[in-house]
Amino acid sequence: MKILKKDLKRNLANLSLVILGSIIMGIGYSLFLIPHHFVPGGVSGIAMIVNYFTRLPLGVLIMVLNIPVFIIGFKIMGRKYALRSLLGMVISSMLIDFFSQVVSLKSATDDPILAAIYGGFMLGVGLGLVFRGRASTGGSDILGQILNRWTGMSVGIGIMLIDFFIISASGLAFRQLEAPLYGYIVLFISSKVIDMILEGWNYTKLVIITSTKTEEIQDFILNTLDRGGTALKSRTLYLSREGETILTVIHRKQLAELREFIKSIDENAFVIINDTYAVLGKGFKATQVS
Repeated sequence: MKILKKDLKRNLANLSLVILGSIIMGIGYSLFLIPHHFVPGGVSGIAMIVNYFTRLPLGVLIMVLNIPVFIIGFKIMGRKYALRSLLGMVISSMLIDFFSQVVSLKSATDDPILAAIYGGFMLGVGLGLVFRGRASTGGSDILGQILNRWTGMSVGIGIMLIDFFIISASGLAFRQLEAPLYGYIVLFISSKVIDMILEGWNYTKLVIITSTKTEEIQDFILNTLDRGGTALKSRTLYLSREGETILTVIHRKQLAELREFIKSIDENAFVIINDTYAVLGKGFKATQVS
């Protein structure tokens, strides 16, 4: 019974995220993307091009054009993935038409730059929430998975190529060179915002340190920064010198302090710094089993 209640609670929470994300997407399309004919890529981008010439409801076009994609995706990606994508696509498409056709929201700005920025932002927030709700909106993400299965191309590269081609095609369809240029802005901003929604705003730093002063650095990380880490046995390639390499994850506000300390005790230390997201464990996010 507890497991059933937990599953029900999780499914309701996921559905709420999908609905909220779809609402934000629908408003973003109505206020910024549709009035300025900014194509964001994917099947929705093809639907916007068709909508430009036929004036058929955009949401209906998205659903119709996604039918063959979902048929192929169902066979290749499996039932569970296809059904989650179908749910997200139907809800988001209906809400796009609700805000653009029923509520009839008008353009929020005549400035195309502002429309591209805020349209991309709202699209990214909406898609990010839908993805966090473990759903999808169909389109290029399924096509990217299909290309990966058929050609071995990475999913990310596949999606990028598909979106690039569709956005570029909008320039020919609308006979406006600027149309795809604004579309690229929308795509770039929405992609970055999706990453922030999925991975978190307060990213941390992964620091990899190779030094002859590992004991002093370990002590500083443990006692001054109050962070943990891992010390790995290592050997330098150039001098073939045995030693230790420290791996630690710190908050970005602590980075300057750590760098200054390492520089003060070992100017020849080799340090690699990377942005890190979704860190699970003590001192960061709690580890959850879904």
